[in-house]
Amino acid sequence: MKQLKLCVLAILGFVFTAFAQQKVNDKAVIKTPEVSCDLCKERLERYLARSYGLLSVKIDIKKRTTTIAWLTDRTNIEEIKTTIANAGFDADDVTAEETAYKKLPKECKKLISPAATADSSKN
Repeated sequence: MKQLKLCVLAILGFVFTAFAQQKVNDKAVIKTPEVSCDLCKERLERYLARSYGLLSVKIDIKKRTTTIAWLTDRTNIEEIKTTIANAGFDADDVTAEETAYKKLPKECKKLISPAATADSSKN
């Protein structure tokens, strides 16, 4: 009887430790150059809030960066960058999705210098 109790306790111990494994998370800083005002920041935060596996999002308007922490078993950095691009913002090397970018308020779009506009009108 004593051995049976010990076996049951050992099995329960193994089961509970299997469920208690820690989740692995990761963190990265992504360049988001279009995020230049509170409107852009709020818009991107709302969009990222719907993403699966994100633990935290911190957007720095002055540095134009987004710091993200996520669970590695649920998402990865490339999916996060794609999500930011789908919101209409560039994310490091991933370009913003065109239709989403067009829907952004004018304050959130890239600033185009008058010289660049003049060069493009010549062509």
